[in-house]
Amino acid sequence: MALTKRYLGPAVVVVAGLALAALIVATGPDLDTQAQPEEIPAVQTMRAMPQPVRMTVTAHGTVMPKTESSLVAEVSGRVLSVSPAMVSGGFFEEGDVLVEIERIDYEVALEQSRANLASAQSELANAEKAYQRQDELTERQSVSESQRDDALNRLTIARASLREANARTQRAERDLERTRLVAPYDGRVRTERIDAGQFVNRGESIATLYSIDFAEVRLPVRDEDLKFLPLSLARTTNSESTMPRVVLRAPFAGLARSWPGRVVRTEGELDPETRMVNLIAQVARPYDQPDETPPLKVGLFVEAEIIGRTFDDIVAVPRSALQAGDRLYVVGTDGRLASRDVEVLRLTGETAYLRGGIAAGETVCLSVLASAIEGQRVRPVESSAPPRFPNSQLSEFDGQAEGTESP
Repeated sequence: MALTKRYLGPAVVVVAGLALAALIVATGPDLDTQAQPEEIPAVQTMRAMPQPVRMTVTAHGTVMPKTESSLVAEVSGRVLSVSPAMVSGGFFEEGDVLVEIERIDYEVALEQSRANLASAQSELANAEKAYQRQDELTERQSVSESQRDDALNRLTIARASLREANARTQRAERDLERTRLVAPYDGRVRTERIDAGQFVNRGESIATLYSIDFAEVRLPVRDEDLKFLPLSLARTTNSESTMPRVVLRAPFAGLARSWPGRVVRTEGELDPETRMVNLIAQVARPYDQPDETPPLKVGLFVEAEIIGRTFDDIVAVPRSALQAGDRLYVVGTDGRLASRDVEVLRLTGETAYLRGGIAAGETVCLSVLASAIEGQRVRPVESSAPPRFPNSQLSEFDGQAEGTESP
Protein backbone atom coordinates (compact mmCIF):
# COMPACT_ATOMS: atom_id res chain seq x y z
CA MET A 1 0.00 0.00 0.00
CA ALA A 2 2.79 2.34 0.81
CA LEU A 3 4.50 1.46 -2.51
CA THR A 4 1.35 2.34 -4.48
CA LYS A 5 1.11 5.75 -2.84
CA ARG A 6 4.76 6.33 -3.63
CA TYR A 7 4.28 6.09 -7.44
CA LEU A 8 0.75 7.41 -7.71
CA GLY A 9 1.66 11.07 -7.07
CA PRO A 10 4.14 11.48 -9.97
CA ALA A 11 1.81 9.67 -12.37
CA VAL A 12 -1.02 12.07 -11.52
CA VAL A 13 1.31 15.04 -12.19
CA VAL A 14 2.33 13.64 -15.63
CA VAL A 15 -1.27 12.96 -16.64
CA ALA A 16 -2.34 16.43 -15.53
CA GLY A 17 0.50 18.00 -17.57
CA LEU A 18 -0.48 16.10 -20.72
CA ALA A 19 -4.11 17.11 -20.30
CA LEU A 20 -3.13 20.76 -19.92
CA ALA A 21 -0.96 20.63 -23.04
CA ALA A 22 -3.79 19.04 -25.02
CA LEU A 23 -6.13 21.76 -23.83
CA ILE A 24 -3.71 24.53 -24.91
CA VAL A 25 -3.25 23.04 -28.38
CA ALA A 26 -6.98 22.52 -28.80
CA THR A 27 -7.90 26.08 -27.85
CA GLY A 28 -4.91 27.83 -29.63
CA PRO A 29 -5.24 29.95 -32.92
CA ASP A 30 -5.05 28.23 -36.33
CA LEU A 31 -1.72 28.82 -38.31
CA ASP A 32 -2.01 29.79 -42.01
CA THR A 33 0.59 28.06 -44.24
CA GLN A 34 2.12 30.56 -46.77
CA ALA A 35 4.24 29.72 -49.81
CA GLN A 36 7.76 31.19 -50.01
CA PRO A 37 7.70 34.30 -52.29
CA GLU A 38 9.39 33.93 -55.73
CA GLU A 39 12.81 35.63 -55.94
CA ILE A 40 12.89 37.89 -59.05
CA PRO A 41 16.41 39.12 -59.92
CA ALA A 42 16.99 42.71 -61.01
CA VAL A 43 18.79 43.12 -64.34
CA GLN A 44 20.39 46.11 -66.04
CA THR A 45 18.70 46.92 -69.35
CA MET A 46 18.88 49.33 -72.26
CA ARG A 47 16.46 50.31 -74.99
CA ALA A 48 17.50 49.12 -78.46
CA MET A 49 17.92 52.13 -80.74
CA PRO A 50 19.23 51.15 -84.20
CA GLN A 51 21.20 53.97 -85.80
CA PRO A 52 23.87 54.61 -88.44
CA VAL A 53 27.33 53.67 -87.21
CA ARG A 54 30.56 54.96 -88.72
CA MET A 55 33.14 52.23 -88.30
CA THR A 56 36.73 53.15 -87.55
CA VAL A 57 39.93 51.12 -87.49
CA THR A 58 42.73 51.95 -85.08
CA ALA A 59 46.39 51.45 -85.90
CA HIS A 60 49.75 52.80 -84.77
CA GLY A 61 52.82 53.90 -86.66
CA THR A 62 55.80 56.25 -86.87
CA VAL A 63 55.87 59.40 -88.98
CA MET A 64 58.29 59.18 -91.92
CA PRO A 65 59.14 61.53 -94.79
CA LYS A 66 57.67 60.70 -98.17
CA THR A 67 60.99 61.39 -99.91
CA GLU A 68 64.45 60.99 -98.39
CA SER A 69 67.72 61.51 -100.26
CA SER A 70 71.46 61.41 -99.76
CA LEU A 71 73.24 64.56 -100.90
CA VAL A 72 76.29 63.29 -102.80
CA ALA A 73 79.22 65.28 -104.19
CA GLU A 74 79.36 64.73 -107.97
CA VAL A 75 82.79 66.34 -108.30
CA SER A 76 85.92 66.40 -106.15
CA GLY A 77 87.37 69.52 -104.61
CA ARG A 78 87.70 71.80 -101.62
CA VAL A 79 84.49 73.13 -100.06
CA LEU A 80 84.31 76.91 -100.35
CA SER A 81 81.03 77.59 -98.53
CA VAL A 82 78.17 75.80 -96.79
CA SER A 83 74.64 77.18 -96.50
CA PRO A 84 73.44 78.13 -93.00
CA ALA A 85 70.58 75.68 -93.58
CA MET A 86 73.07 72.80 -93.78
CA VAL A 87 72.70 71.81 -90.15
CA SER A 88 70.69 68.99 -88.62
CA GLY A 89 67.07 70.18 -88.64
CA GLY A 90 67.71 73.08 -91.02
CA PHE A 91 65.00 73.99 -93.55
CA PHE A 92 65.72 74.80 -97.20
CA GLU A 93 63.76 75.52 -100.35
CA GLU A 94 64.00 74.00 -103.80
CA GLY A 95 66.85 75.63 -105.76
CA ASP A 96 68.83 76.82 -102.72
CA VAL A 97 72.62 76.38 -103.04
CA LEU A 98 73.52 74.16 -100.09
CA VAL A 99 77.24 73.54 -100.73
CA GLU A 100 79.71 75.24 -103.08
CA ILE A 101 82.94 73.52 -104.18
CA GLU A 102 85.97 75.34 -105.54
CA ARG A 103 85.42 76.03 -109.25
CA ILE A 104 88.79 77.10 -110.64
CA ASP A 105 89.94 73.66 -111.80
CA TYR A 106 86.62 73.02 -113.54
CA GLU A 107 86.61 76.43 -115.19
CA VAL A 108 90.08 75.66 -116.60
CA ALA A 109 88.89 72.25 -117.78
CA LEU A 110 85.93 73.88 -119.50
CA GLU A 111 88.15 76.37 -121.32
CA GLN A 112 90.43 73.57 -122.49
CA SER A 113 87.42 71.61 -123.73
CA ARG A 114 86.12 74.63 -125.62
CA ALA A 115 89.55 75.17 -127.22
CA ASN A 116 89.69 71.52 -128.29
CA LEU A 117 86.18 71.90 -129.68
CA ALA A 118 87.21 74.90 -131.76
CA SER A 119 90.24 73.00 -133.05
CA ALA A 120 88.09 70.02 -133.97
CA GLN A 121 85.66 72.26 -135.81
CA SER A 122 88.54 73.75 -137.81
CA GLU A 123 89.97 70.32 -138.61
CA LEU A 124 86.57 69.19 -139.82
CA ALA A 125 86.17 72.21 -142.09
CA ASN A 126 89.60 71.55 -143.66
CA ALA A 127 88.86 67.86 -144.05
CA GLU A 128 85.57 68.59 -145.80
CA LYS A 129 87.25 70.98 -148.27
CA ALA A 130 90.06 68.49 -148.96
CA TYR A 131 87.64 65.69 -149.59
CA GLN A 132 85.54 67.89 -151.88
CA ARG A 133 88.66 68.72 -154.00
CA GLN A 134 89.74 65.09 -154.17
CA ASP A 135 86.24 64.07 -155.20
CA GLU A 136 86.19 66.62 -158.05
CA LEU A 137 89.67 65.60 -159.27
CA THR A 138 88.70 61.93 -159.18
CA GLU A 139 85.72 62.62 -161.43
CA ARG A 140 88.11 64.24 -163.95
CA GLN A 141 90.48 61.30 -163.40
CA SER A 142 93.25 63.65 -162.29
CA VAL A 143 93.95 61.70 -159.02
CA SER A 144 93.69 58.07 -158.04
CA GLU A 145 90.89 56.46 -156.08
CA SER A 146 93.23 55.82 -153.18
CA GLN A 147 93.87 59.54 -152.70
CA ARG A 148 90.13 60.18 -152.51
CA ASP A 149 89.80 57.35 -149.99
CA ASP A 150 92.51 58.92 -147.84
CA ALA A 151 90.66 62.24 -147.92
CA LEU A 152 87.42 60.48 -146.94
CA ASN A 153 89.19 58.77 -144.04
CA ARG A 154 90.56 62.11 -142.76
CA LEU A 155 87.01 63.55 -143.00
CA THR A 156 85.58 60.68 -140.97
CA ILE A 157 88.26 61.09 -138.30
CA ALA A 158 87.61 64.85 -138.14
CA ARG A 159 83.89 64.28 -137.62
CA ALA A 160 84.57 61.79 -134.82
CA SER A 161 87.01 64.20 -133.19
CA LEU A 162 84.35 66.92 -133.26
CA ARG A 163 81.82 64.64 -131.55
CA GLU A 164 84.37 63.77 -128.88
CA ALA A 165 85.22 67.45 -128.35
CA ASN A 166 81.50 68.24 -128.02
CA ALA A 167 81.05 65.51 -125.43
CA ARG A 168 84.07 66.66 -123.43
CA THR A 169 82.80 70.23 -123.47
CA GLN A 170 79.35 69.19 -122.25
CA ARG A 171 80.91 67.12 -119.46
CA ALA A 172 83.11 70.03 -118.43
CA GLU A 173 80.05 72.30 -118.33
CA ARG A 174 78.18 69.77 -116.17
CA ASP A 175 81.14 69.37 -113.83
CA LEU A 176 81.30 73.13 -113.41
CA GLU A 177 77.55 73.23 -112.62
CA ARG A 178 78.00 70.42 -110.12
CA THR A 179 80.36 72.48 -108.01
CA ARG A 180 77.15 73.98 -106.62
CA LEU A 181 74.99 71.42 -104.80
CA VAL A 182 71.41 72.63 -105.22
CA ALA A 183 68.39 71.55 -103.14
CA PRO A 184 66.16 69.26 -105.24
CA TYR A 185 62.98 70.10 -103.28
CA ASP A 186 61.63 71.95 -100.26
CA GLY A 187 62.93 70.00 -97.34
CA ARG A 188 64.88 69.61 -94.15
CA VAL A 189 68.32 68.31 -93.22
CA ARG A 190 68.35 65.08 -91.23
CA THR A 191 72.15 64.75 -90.88
CA GLU A 192 75.17 66.54 -92.39
CA ARG A 193 78.87 65.70 -92.62
CA ILE A 194 80.40 68.74 -94.33
CA ASP A 195 82.26 71.92 -93.35
CA ALA A 196 83.91 74.76 -95.24
CA GLY A 197 87.53 73.98 -96.16
CA GLN A 198 86.93 70.24 -96.20
CA PHE A 199 88.00 68.25 -99.28
CA VAL A 200 85.32 65.99 -100.72
CA ASN A 201 85.60 63.25 -103.31
CA ARG A 202 83.28 62.47 -106.17
CA GLY A 203 80.51 60.13 -104.93
CA GLU A 204 80.99 61.00 -101.25
CA SER A 205 77.74 61.36 -99.25
CA ILE A 206 77.79 64.61 -97.32
CA ALA A 207 74.22 64.94 -95.98
CA THR A 208 70.82 63.26 -95.68
CA LEU A 209 67.78 65.30 -96.68
CA TYR A 210 64.03 64.72 -96.68
CA SER A 211 61.13 66.55 -98.27
CA ILE A 212 58.47 68.39 -96.30
CA ASP A 213 55.67 68.33 -98.87
CA PHE A 214 54.16 65.17 -97.34
CA ALA A 215 54.66 63.05 -94.25
CA GLU A 216 53.75 59.37 -94.32
CA VAL A 217 52.77 56.84 -91.67
CA ARG A 218 52.89 53.07 -92.21
CA LEU A 219 49.80 51.59 -90.52
CA PRO A 220 49.46 47.81 -90.03
CA VAL A 221 45.81 46.69 -90.19
CA ARG A 222 44.35 43.23 -89.61
CA ASP A 223 42.80 41.68 -92.70
CA GLU A 224 39.42 41.22 -90.94
CA ASP A 225 39.22 44.99 -90.43
CA LEU A 226 39.65 45.75 -94.13
CA LYS A 227 35.95 45.10 -94.86
CA PHE A 228 35.10 48.20 -92.83
CA LEU A 229 37.30 50.47 -94.98
CA PRO A 230 36.34 51.89 -98.41
CA LEU A 231 39.33 50.65 -100.36
CA SER A 232 40.09 47.86 -102.82
CA LEU A 233 43.12 45.57 -102.76
CA ALA A 234 42.49 44.40 -106.31
CA ARG A 235 44.21 45.77 -109.40
CA THR A 236 41.92 48.76 -109.62
CA THR A 237 42.41 52.47 -109.20
CA ASN A 238 41.28 53.91 -105.88
CA SER A 239 40.50 57.56 -106.51
CA GLU A 240 41.84 59.98 -103.94
CA SER A 241 38.36 61.19 -103.03
CA THR A 242 37.22 57.68 -102.03
CA MET A 243 40.30 56.65 -100.06
CA PRO A 244 39.77 56.51 -96.28
CA ARG A 245 40.43 59.60 -94.24
CA VAL A 246 42.56 59.27 -91.14
CA VAL A 247 43.12 61.28 -87.98
CA LEU A 248 46.55 60.98 -86.37
CA ARG A 249 46.78 61.60 -82.65
CA ALA A 250 49.71 61.91 -80.27
CA PRO A 251 50.70 63.86 -77.15
CA PHE A 252 53.00 66.70 -78.17
CA ALA A 253 54.34 69.63 -76.13
CA GLY A 254 52.30 68.50 -73.15
CA LEU A 255 48.94 68.44 -74.95
CA ALA A 256 46.92 65.93 -76.97
CA ARG A 257 47.23 66.84 -80.66
CA SER A 258 45.60 65.63 -83.88
CA TRP A 259 46.41 65.96 -87.58
CA PRO A 260 44.07 65.09 -90.48
CA GLY A 261 45.30 62.97 -93.36
CA ARG A 262 44.27 60.37 -95.90
CA VAL A 263 45.23 56.81 -96.76
CA VAL A 264 46.82 56.93 -100.22
CA ARG A 265 47.86 53.34 -100.93
CA THR A 266 48.51 49.87 -99.57
CA GLU A 267 51.81 48.06 -99.65
CA GLY A 268 52.23 45.28 -102.16
CA GLU A 269 52.18 42.30 -99.80
CA LEU A 270 51.16 41.03 -96.39
CA ASP A 271 53.72 41.47 -93.65
CA PRO A 272 55.27 37.97 -93.39
CA GLU A 273 55.73 38.27 -89.62
CA THR A 274 52.50 39.91 -88.43
CA ARG A 275 50.25 38.79 -91.34
CA MET A 276 48.84 42.30 -91.52
CA VAL A 277 48.21 44.64 -94.43
CA ASN A 278 50.16 47.88 -94.28
CA LEU A 279 48.31 51.05 -95.27
CA ILE A 280 50.20 54.25 -96.06
CA ALA A 281 48.64 57.46 -94.76
CA GLN A 282 49.79 60.90 -95.87
CA VAL A 283 49.57 64.32 -94.26
CA ALA A 284 50.16 67.31 -96.55
CA ARG A 285 52.58 70.07 -95.50
CA PRO A 286 53.29 68.58 -92.06
CA TYR A 287 55.40 71.60 -91.02
CA ASP A 288 52.84 74.19 -92.17
CA GLN A 289 49.86 73.41 -89.97
CA PRO A 290 47.00 75.90 -89.53
CA ASP A 291 46.22 77.90 -86.40
CA GLU A 292 48.18 76.76 -83.37
CA THR A 293 48.53 73.12 -84.40
CA PRO A 294 52.18 72.09 -83.96
CA PRO A 295 54.05 70.47 -86.87
CA LEU A 296 53.80 66.74 -87.42
CA LYS A 297 57.44 65.91 -86.82
CA VAL A 298 59.25 63.04 -88.46
CA GLY A 299 59.86 60.24 -85.95
CA LEU A 300 56.72 60.93 -83.87
CA PHE A 301 54.83 57.79 -82.81
CA VAL A 302 51.11 58.31 -83.47
CA GLU A 303 47.78 56.54 -83.06
CA ALA A 304 45.75 56.58 -86.26
CA GLU A 305 41.96 56.44 -86.42
CA ILE A 306 41.05 55.38 -89.95
CA ILE A 307 37.54 56.48 -90.88
CA GLY A 308 35.61 53.60 -92.46
CA ARG A 309 32.20 52.86 -93.94
CA THR A 310 28.85 53.79 -92.43
CA PHE A 311 26.47 50.91 -91.66
CA ASP A 312 22.75 51.51 -91.12
CA ASP A 313 20.46 50.15 -88.36
CA ILE A 314 23.17 48.99 -85.98
CA VAL A 315 22.60 48.32 -82.27
CA ALA A 316 25.66 48.70 -80.04
CA VAL A 317 25.65 46.74 -76.77
CA PRO A 318 28.31 45.81 -74.21
CA ARG A 319 30.18 42.71 -75.29
CA SER A 320 29.29 41.02 -71.99
CA ALA A 321 25.60 40.99 -72.99
CA LEU A 322 26.26 38.38 -75.70
CA GLN A 323 25.54 34.78 -74.86
CA ALA A 324 27.06 31.70 -76.46
CA GLY A 325 26.20 31.18 -80.10
CA ASP A 326 25.66 34.88 -80.88
CA ARG A 327 22.51 35.16 -78.79
CA LEU A 328 21.32 37.65 -76.21
CA TYR A 329 18.32 38.09 -73.94
CA VAL A 330 15.56 40.66 -74.25
CA VAL A 331 12.98 41.46 -71.57
CA GLY A 332 9.37 41.29 -72.75
CA THR A 333 6.51 43.48 -71.59
CA ASP A 334 5.56 40.72 -69.14
CA GLY A 335 8.98 40.91 -67.51
CA ARG A 336 10.17 37.55 -68.84
CA LEU A 337 13.40 36.75 -70.65
CA ALA A 338 13.38 35.78 -74.32
CA SER A 339 16.48 34.86 -76.31
CA ARG A 340 17.29 36.32 -79.72
CA ASP A 341 19.63 35.16 -82.46
CA VAL A 342 21.62 38.20 -83.62
CA GLU A 343 24.14 38.93 -86.36
CA VAL A 344 27.33 40.28 -84.87
CA LEU A 345 28.81 42.73 -87.35
CA ARG A 346 31.88 43.55 -85.30
CA LEU A 347 33.46 43.14 -81.87
CA THR A 348 35.78 45.91 -80.69
CA GLY A 349 37.09 46.06 -77.16
CA GLU A 350 34.05 45.96 -74.84
CA THR A 351 31.50 46.74 -77.56
CA ALA A 352 29.49 44.46 -79.85
CA TYR A 353 27.84 45.89 -82.97
CA LEU A 354 24.70 43.97 -83.93
CA ARG A 355 22.95 43.98 -87.28
CA GLY A 356 19.55 42.25 -87.32
CA GLY A 357 17.71 40.21 -84.69
CA ILE A 358 16.78 43.15 -82.47
CA ALA A 359 13.80 45.40 -83.18
CA ALA A 360 13.77 49.07 -82.35
CA GLY A 361 12.44 49.73 -78.85
CA GLU A 362 13.06 46.24 -77.45
CA THR A 363 14.55 46.03 -73.98
CA VAL A 364 17.97 44.37 -74.06
CA CYS A 365 19.24 42.60 -70.95
CA LEU A 366 22.79 43.73 -70.17
CA SER A 367 23.36 41.84 -66.90
CA VAL A 368 25.22 38.55 -66.82
CA LEU A 369 22.93 35.86 -65.33
CA ALA A 370 24.65 32.68 -64.23
CA SER A 371 21.66 30.36 -64.75
CA ALA A 372 19.20 32.30 -66.91
CA ILE A 373 16.51 30.30 -68.70
CA GLU A 374 13.95 31.11 -71.36
CA GLY A 375 10.84 32.66 -69.80
CA GLN A 376 12.46 33.51 -66.49
CA ARG A 377 10.93 36.50 -64.74
CA VAL A 378 13.25 39.43 -64.10
CA ARG A 379 12.95 42.96 -62.80
CA PRO A 380 14.35 45.32 -65.46
CA VAL A 381 16.26 48.37 -64.30
CA GLU A 382 16.98 50.74 -67.17
CA SER A 383 20.31 52.46 -66.90
CA SER A 384 19.99 56.16 -66.18
CA ALA A 385 23.33 56.78 -67.90
CA PRO A 386 23.68 54.20 -70.68
CA PRO A 387 27.22 53.52 -71.88
CA ARG A 388 28.42 55.65 -74.75
CA PHE A 389 30.11 53.90 -77.61
CA PRO A 390 32.49 56.21 -79.48
CA ASN A 391 32.17 54.44 -82.83
CA SER A 392 28.39 54.69 -82.81
CA GLN A 393 28.30 58.43 -83.44
CA LEU A 394 29.07 60.22 -86.69
CA SER A 395 30.20 63.32 -84.71
CA GLU A 396 32.63 65.43 -86.70
CA PHE A 397 32.27 63.28 -89.80
CA ASP A 398 28.54 63.85 -90.36
CA GLY A 399 27.64 64.23 -94.01
CA GLN A 400 31.08 63.17 -95.23
CA ALA A 401 30.63 59.44 -95.58
CA GLU A 402 33.24 57.64 -97.62
CA GLY A 403 30.99 54.64 -98.20
CA THR A 404 27.64 53.45 -96.87
CA GLU A 405 26.35 49.91 -96.57
CA SER A 406 22.82 48.92 -95.68
CA PRO A 407 21.88 45.66 -94.01
